Amino acid sequence: MSLCLLGVAPLSIGALVGYGLAINDGDVLDQQALTAIKEKQSKEQQLLSKTKLNAEQHVHALTLRVAEMQARLVRLDALGERITAVAKLDRGEFDFSQIPAIGGPETDDQGGFFENPDFIDAIDSLSKRIENRTQQLNILETLLANRKIEGEVFLAGRPIKKGWMSSHYGHRTDPFNGRLAMHEGVDFAGKLGSEIITVGSGVVTWSGDRYGYGQMVEINHGSGYMTRYAHNMENKVEMGDIVKQGQVIALMGSSGRSTGPHVHFEVYKHGRAVDPSTYIHRASR
Repeated sequence: MSLCLLGVAPLSIGALVGYGLAINDGDVLDQQALTAIKEKQSKEQQLLSKTKLNAEQHVHALTLRVAEMQARLVRLDALGERITAVAKLDRGEFDFSQIPAIGGPETDDQGGFFENPDFIDAIDSLSKRIENRTQQLNILETLLANRKIEGEVFLAGRPIKKGWMSSHYGHRTDPFNGRLAMHEGVDFAGKLGSEIITVGSGVVTWSGDRYGYGQMVEINHGSGYMTRYAHNMENKVEMGDIVKQGQVIALMGSSGRSTGPHVHFEVYKHGRAVDPSTYIHRASR
């Protein structure tokens, strides 16, 4: 009896100990799994918080961008209205005070489940308005550039500030040999050293001594027009210089084939000398 009890007891105790160890091992495993899950959840929460913060920062940045675009568009509209008014253009064609007209047929595609935030719609709207304004300003720039070129090619006025016309365009008696000769320009006499000015904007294509002309300045005005200013005492411009109408380009002299202080003024149109009087008597724009 005692032996049986002694035999059973060790087995029972061993079983109980084994069962206890199993329970303890299970608790440890469950605790480790729970800890791992909590750590994973914590990391996911941190990632979510970081993602949310980044999203909020992006939204804030986009909101600022929208505000900046709106402010710049307002200035762009104001500039467009000002240019249109100054240039006296048709406001119906270049109306910067109105939202551009847009439209199009409705499509069956209603989009997905995601709806664009308001700021994305605002950006799309601003982008369309800016594109419209850019197109209008590009056309406006082209029109004004063409108008500017036409205005600057316009030749008008005398090539001097003070003085008088001493010889006209056409056939005349040559002052050196007494023969009848063609005078392909007009002469303006004046005080030695008085200022000579250009009658139109252009590029200097010659500045220096030239046979018969003495010190001469030649200006290409574009559109086939060219002018020459000869017998100068001193040239004030060099080849390649860009000059504006009314700019001083030389001082009156008597260099070259000349009898006294004057400027010999010629106008060429498509390579042919024409009577400068037509342009001299024009009113400057």
